Amino acid sequence: MAHDDWDPQLLPDLNGRRYLVTGSNAGLGFFSCLQLAAAGAHVIMTARNPSRLSRARAAILQQVPDADLETLALDTSNLGSVRAAAATVRSRVGLHGLLLNAGVVHPPKERHLTLDGHELVIATNALGHYALAGALLPALAAARGRMVWVGSVATTLFGRDPVDPELVDGYTGWRAYVQSKVATTALGFEADLRLRAASVPVASLVAHPGYSIGGRTRRIAGVNTPPLSKRLGGLLQAPVTQSKERGAEPLVRALVDPDAEGGQYWGPGRFFTGPPALATPSRVTTDPDIGARMWHYAEHATRTEWPYLKSRKVRIR
Repeated sequence: MAHDDWDPQLLPDLNGRRYLVTGSNAGLGFFSCLQLAAAGAHVIMTARNPSRLSRARAAILQQVPDADLETLALDTSNLGSVRAAAATVRSRVGLHGLLLNAGVVHPPKERHLTLDGHELVIATNALGHYALAGALLPALAAARGRMVWVGSVATTLFGRDPVDPELVDGYTGWRAYVQSKVATTALGFEADLRLRAASVPVASLVAHPGYSIGGRTRRIAGVNTPPLSKRLGGLLQAPVTQSKERGAEPLVRALVDPDAEGGQYWGPGRFFTGPPALATPSRVTTDPDIGARMWHYAEHATRTEWPYLKSRKVRIR
């Protein structure tokens, strides 16, 4: 069990350890990279836009001049991009941690399909990360590392069984976002069950950032420059919101706390805000039948089977 005197400002020494973070150019991904780099880690920053990624790297170097950073183009909505990036990473030494953070937070009003033919939100938030984690599993196993999937408080407040993951019928942006996070969280817990069953030395955890918004986040040129309207909105919501920097803390703790364990769920201690602490996931995300079904769906949608793992029966409802 993780200890309760954790200080987000004083992380363990991460020199010699390698971490990959998806969606590193802004928000939770950027601040996770900043915290990891400040603790001495080698951080592989990834994002789909190379110029934004370059600006984010420069912003970290301004604050941590000796940061050990590299950048890699990776679009989690594109399975070809996922496979290319994974091939680059796994050709090197082991990987100690994988933070599956990238995602569509503000979905389009109309249903969009990716180049691979999948609904954009679930493809970006869940399917791409499933494929990436599977492709990098040997590198993680070589370093006895861990993967952290990023959930959302929305799964507790509004989550329901994603019986139609691609939302062929009844698409709304909000529904697409919530069920993509239900699927992501369920995949994270299902991964831990399968990794344990196969005795693979990799832990799978899930973490959520609470209610973290740009309007309460400090200004960083090229990374976070919210307009005045968002700043004012952030002030009005101050009692139940926090900055993206604070929101990254549960993600980073799940990734690097030596006492954290596979299958755990981390979030802010006061649900929406607060220091990182163990949290209680929603029932829908821990239902074993839903987890197995989401795994079956992701496996077939991405045509990706994870190495080492044993199959589990899936009950189709």
